[in-house]
Amino acid sequence: MSLAPLPSLSSITPEMAEKLLQERLAAAREVWSKELGVEETEKKHFKRPMERAFTRNQREKTTILYGGLTWKHERLIQGVFHAMGYSAEPIPAPDVPAFQLGKEYGNNGQCNPTYFTVGNLVQYLQKMEAKGIDRKSICDNYVFFTAGACGPCRFGMYEAEYRLALRNSGFGDFRVLIFGQDEGVKRGDKKDGGAGLDMNLELYLMILNCISMGDLVNEVAYQIRPYEVNKGETEYTLKEAMDYLYGEIVAAGTEPGKGDHLKLLPKMVGKFEYIGNILRFLHNERYLKACEHVRDMFSKIKVDRTRCKPIVKITGEFFAQTTEGDGNFNMFTFLEREGAEVIVEPVGNWINYLINQAKVKIKDKKDLSDYYEIPPTRRVFKRLKAELRARKILAALSVGGRLLEKQYDNIREALGGTAHHLTNQTTLQRLGDPYYNIHGGGGEGHLEVAKNIYYHNKKMAHMVLSLKPFGCMPSTQSDGAQSAVVNHYKDMIYIPIETSGEGAINGHSRVQMALGEAKFKAKNEYAEVLRNTGYTLDQVKAYTNSHPELSNPHYIVPKQKEIAGTAANFVYHVAQRMREAGIERLPAMAA
Repeated sequence: MSLAPLPSLSSITPEMAEKLLQERLAAAREVWSKELGVEETEKKHFKRPMERAFTRNQREKTTILYGGLTWKHERLIQGVFHAMGYSAEPIPAPDVPAFQLGKEYGNNGQCNPTYFTVGNLVQYLQKMEAKGIDRKSICDNYVFFTAGACGPCRFGMYEAEYRLALRNSGFGDFRVLIFGQDEGVKRGDKKDGGAGLDMNLELYLMILNCISMGDLVNEVAYQIRPYEVNKGETEYTLKEAMDYLYGEIVAAGTEPGKGDHLKLLPKMVGKFEYIGNILRFLHNERYLKACEHVRDMFSKIKVDRTRCKPIVKITGEFFAQTTEGDGNFNMFTFLEREGAEVIVEPVGNWINYLINQAKVKIKDKKDLSDYYEIPPTRRVFKRLKAELRARKILAALSVGGRLLEKQYDNIREALGGTAHHLTNQTTLQRLGDPYYNIHGGGGEGHLEVAKNIYYHNKKMAHMVLSLKPFGCMPSTQSDGAQSAVVNHYKDMIYIPIETSGEGAINGHSRVQMALGEAKFKAKNEYAEVLRNTGYTLDQVKAYTNSHPELSNPHYIVPKQKEIAGTAANFVYHVAQRMREAGIERLPAMAA
């Protein structure tokens, strides 16, 4: 490489020298880059692509797609959208073909809930196209509504994965609305009437109502199904009940004179308006009466609680412990087919957990300020101001959590009172703290550990099954802590199962082995209770048959402190009633 000689130093100014230096450096860089084969290309920084907005003037011709919960929750949420004037359709539960589509069109290394949910959307759009709807109409007349967040696990990548898979599958113009992010939900020009989806207090409260109803109806069905006398009756009634609740929700918003709970308090603005809506949310007689009607529908099912079944509590990662399909190896159906009673995890516990974690963060951060950067004379006032602000927010969160629990309990009582209360988050925090730092974020944090201990100590389940995606980082951390928990509680039956698009047979086999231990545990408990009562099983059954209320699924059987099984608690209670009625034990048993 040869460069032109430099001029005499005495003939140039410092400015000329700097300019000349830069020119020679640029020329030298260009020559050397060509010689070494490392020519510099233009830098293109990533910019988030602009997405077409969903505006108010598009609302009448646009259908909102959504999914991710059980079909019970999604049916009720559909009622909310319809009551509020939106067209909405839930996407069916994802299956293995959806998982494969997610892997085909998405990035490598994602967790399987990403592949299942992202592929499920692509699959749904492809099926619409196969029915004759062209891609432009799909992109113009449909939007997808989902949750999105940033965090220490791959859930923070969901939004990007949806957009990547849609682009790769040919639906690049399809719109995705991300819950809680302005760009997704609230974007819209005023000239177009504003945002197409109004995320207002009314919609939030109605969806919370539906989540609570979905949680509780779902749990009631899981309580009844293992003990139904006529097989299939619970599932048939459940479908009828969800259609009825859907109709009630829609009617509340569309029929004349029946939408009062959707309206704002007259002539009240600001905080009073919000207070009025929240109180109406808690004391909604229409919804409670609808739940009482559902209770009456279920009460027609005859149950036999003398059947001994192990109780399996489900915990784990949110998607894997909630979905009812290939996403968790169809585990709930498998467990019931194998003779177990399943305690599903309510979404309400997750909402309560988020509230509790927000309170923990506020307590941690309230003293983190520019305390030492301000004059000493003002430090006291600064600390006082920060304390008052933190207490105000903590009080609001505490009230919000308590209101949610109150609303949950109202619906629980309307449905017969047999479902479980929402688990106290302070108790779970105390149980999990020795094994898992409560400040750890991602997934369910300390909940997986805490719920395992809680259901074991309270004798509420014979076995805890934790379902989580293969390679889920937060769940892997929990599994590490669980080894210490299981070591401290020697008679605990706990099994973690990692789910994916493959391996269902292996997962079922592992659960089957642990379930064998749980069955043995439940049978021993049942036999001991029956032996201690002094009555035979035939006597218990005869008394039950002569008292129809004992065959009602909503009959509340008192829970004994040291007894976990439904059948064992039932036999213990019936034996008490028999003794009070003066029924004598058989001589052989009395001896």
